[in-house]
Formats: sequence, C-alpha cells, structure tokens
Amino acid sequence: MDIKMIFTLLGGVGLFLFGMTQLSSGLRAACGDHLRTILEKATRNPVIAVLVGIAVTVLIQSSSATDVMVVGFVSSGLMTLGQAVGVIIGASVGTTITAQITAFSISAYTPFILFAGAVLVIFGKKRMLRAIGTVLLGFGMLFQGIALMKSAIAPLAEMESFRRLVDSLENPGLLVLFGVLFTALLQSSSSSTVIFQAFAVQGLLRFEDAAWLCIGAAIGSVTPNLLASLTAGRKGRRCAMMSLVYNLIRAYMISGLLLFFPVILDWIKSLSPTDVARQVANAHTIFAVFSAIVLLPVSQIVVRIVEHLIPYTDAETRRTQEHRLIYLQQTDRIPPAFAVHQAQLEISRMGHIALENLRIACHCMTEQDLSEIDRVAEGEETVDYLTGAILGRLAELKSLDLPRQSLGRLYRMIQAADGIERISDHAENIAEYAQQVASGEAKLSEAAFADLRSLSEYTLRSVALGLDIFEHDRFDRIPDAANLEEEVDDVKALAVAHHVERFMHDGCDPHGGVIFTDMAIDLERCSDHALNLATALDEANLPRVEEAG
Repeated sequence: MDIKMIFTLLGGVGLFLFGMTQLSSGLRAACGDHLRTILEKATRNPVIAVLVGIAVTVLIQSSSATDVMVVGFVSSGLMTLGQAVGVIIGASVGTTITAQITAFSISAYTPFILFAGAVLVIFGKKRMLRAIGTVLLGFGMLFQGIALMKSAIAPLAEMESFRRLVDSLENPGLLVLFGVLFTALLQSSSSSTVIFQAFAVQGLLRFEDAAWLCIGAAIGSVTPNLLASLTAGRKGRRCAMMSLVYNLIRAYMISGLLLFFPVILDWIKSLSPTDVARQVANAHTIFAVFSAIVLLPVSQIVVRIVEHLIPYTDAETRRTQEHRLIYLQQTDRIPPAFAVHQAQLEISRMGHIALENLRIACHCMTEQDLSEIDRVAEGEETVDYLTGAILGRLAELKSLDLPRQSLGRLYRMIQAADGIERISDHAENIAEYAQQVASGEAKLSEAAFADLRSLSEYTLRSVALGLDIFEHDRFDRIPDAANLEEEVDDVKALAVAHHVERFMHDGCDPHGGVIFTDMAIDLERCSDHALNLATALDEANLPRVEEAG
C-alpha cells in the first residue's frame, strides 16, 4: 500500500465524516427547534419514547447526537431515566438508516448532488434553502467519500499481508473488540458501519466478519455519551451509563444467538444474495430492531441496573420525594371543597421548602459558609416545579362548581403560591451574593455582615410566622405578622443608614456596597411576601366572587 493509497483512503474517510457532519447540521437547521421540542415531549409511554428516538436520529443522522441531547435533558431534569431508555433504544434503531442509504450505489449522481447543494448554499436567500443545500452537500460528500475509500482499498485485496491481517480477526471476540475500538475512535457507529460496508464490497471482509464488527460498533458508539456525561452531573452520568449497559446487553444477546444459531447470518444474506453492502446494512438494522423488540418490555431493568451502579445520593432522594405533589395528586376524586383545603396544605409544604431555602442562603452569606450552597439551587428547582404543578391543579379546580367562599380562597392561594416562589427567587439571589463575596469579587466589612445577620434573623422570623398563619388559619396572629414586617423595615432602614455612614467615612468596596444594598432589598421583599401570605386566607381580605348565572 503506497503513500498515494493511504492519502486517498484518509481523504475518503475525512470527506465521509465531514459529509456526515454537514448532513446532520443541515437537517438540524431545517428542523429548527422542533428536535428539542420532540424530545422534551417524549412521554412516559415507552413505545412513544422509542418512536421519538427513531424519528430524531433519522432526522439528524446521528444516534450519538441524540444520546448526547438526552444526557442533557436528563441532567437538567426535563426527562427521567425511564423516558430516556426508550429514546436511547429508538436511537439505536434510527442510526441504522445511514447504512441503508449508503448501500445504494448512486456515486454516478454525486457530482450533480454536490453542484445542486453548492448552488443552494451560495445563492439561497432563505434559511430553509441554505439548510437544504447543506443537506445535499452532506449527501454528496458522504457518497464521494465512500467512492474514494473504495478506490483506495481495492488494491488491498491483492496484498497477501493484509489478507493475513484480516484472517487473524476471524475470531468473533476479536472482531467485536476491533469494532468497539474503531467506532470509539471515529465516535460514530454509522461511520464505522459504512466503512465496514466498503471493505466488504471490495472483498476485504466477509459478510459474517462485518456483522460481528457491527455488534462492536454499537458498543463503541456510546463514547460521545460518556464524554458528554463528564460535565453533566450524576443524572447525566446515569444516562450515559444506561446507553452503555443497554448496548452491552444487546451485544451479549445478539452474539449468543449468532454463536448458537449461525444460520441467522445465512438468512440475512439470503435477503440480498448479490449485494454485500445491503447485507451489512440489513444485519445492522435487524440486530437493532430485534434488540429493541426484546429489551423494550424489560427496559426498566436496565434503569435499575444503572441506578445500582450509580446509586442516588441522599440529596437526590430528597429531591425525588420533593418533586411530586402529595396532597393534590387526584383532585377529580375528592369533593371540591376538600380539594381546596388540600391545595392549602400543598402550598404550605412548598412554603416550608422556600423558607429552608432562604435560611440556607442567609447562612451562606452572613457566615461565609458555602458548604450547603448547592441546596439553594436544588430547592429553587423544587419550588419552581411545585409552583407549576400546583397552579396547574388550581386551574383545574377553578373549572369545578365551587361555592363563592371556596373560589375566593382559591384565587388568593394562587397569589400565595406566587409569593412563595418569589421568596425562593430572593433566596437564590442571596446565594449568588454569597458566592461573589466568597470568591473575592466583592468585600464586606464585619459591621456589614453584622447588619445583614440581624436583618436576616428578623426576615426569617417574619416568613416563618406568615407561613404558620397561612398553614393553620391563625388569623389572630396577623397583627403580630404586621408588627414584625414593620420591624424588618426598620432594621433594613437602620442597616442602610449604617452602610451609608461607612461609605462616607471609612470607604467601602463599591461592588460590596451594591451587594449589601441588593441583599437588604431582597430580605425586605421577602418580609413583604410573608405578610401577604399571612393575610391571604383571612375572610376579611378574601375577594368577592359573584356566582355565575
């Protein structure tokens, strides 16, 4: 094999890979944001999740890209592991379409495809036309790359040394291992499978050997997922591990079937007796479809294996328990008036989470102890989820036949839920201030910390009292809540006065001064929300709601 053949082969591989990239980016541009929407809407129905995985992967021609998106969705909480496993199974089927496409011999039309694509990309005025042009360029480069690879590897069939190398890989285990390593290097099972196709077409690989290489390619395809999971947190790592576990299980299953029933490969060959490229593509597709059919019904076992390999931490267990409604799970099966009371309990539960969030944030700031600061972001995520879920349930209750008094309470509960969500937002702001001060971006004096500590204590008492009144209908304590809110205002005013005095006489770090003022405002607003919470369900403050009729 001379240097020209090596360069031609490398050029063919490079052109093919770049064509795959262009094809994928063009399809994404043509689809816009619909791919993310499709993935986000994947339901708990595993069959729909599989179909979503197939559809997205066919559209972008990359199971790795689909899996990486899924890792991101799981990491951000938009998708559960149970939903992700279905999408991953679907992606393993969708990625086989590439080999089916490249099994067609359309190299004679490649120059025209490239020309049409270039014209659309260069002269296209609309984004959609340019995206279609990019897709055509990708197709053209993809098939031109295959043609270059075929021309480069054709002379290898006459080389005795290369034939001995190929013969040494006849052991199925070595073939699978080579498929894993080769695909991990390319980071694309579609690309490696097409290259195996090209070798088989030139007579350098037997179909049976290419079939074993395809099994290894499925395992090697998880490399991008594993790399993406390194910065995705434990949820993302579980998702990437799930892709690896699924592909290992299916590789073990298919390998066992082929070893015990080698006639399976003869049957696949019989589907396209004279077309070895199609035989490799069919093997790739049949293996994926069969694995999906067999493993989908037991896919939750894969999830449990992954959860055992990467167990949940105490914090994750707590978040899982918090990220669900407890009192408003089935509002359609209980009397409407009782459902309104359940809503009060659910909002109170959310209020305690927001209060704890505020307490942790204030401690992190005033004591410069960031050991629990991650819990603030987790708590804020929980409050946001509960707010959306509660408001959704309250909207359902509004459509029921409620008495005027219950309907009035319902409207005030919506305001109360919004106020609690705002308190949690302020807690998140305070946590950010704590990080800025701890990093040295801003500086505060001990006197400033002392003022913020005092204001925090008053504010926490105010929020706790407002929540207690709301939760237990202790309206007799509303005057106490009003007095405490005024005390917070007074303490805040005194703290700001001290800050101005320090700024005038002792000098003050400008950034630190801004943070001091912003935190004081955040705390004061938390107290305002607390008083609104305390008075929310008081009969004297309930709005009048006219009966429909």
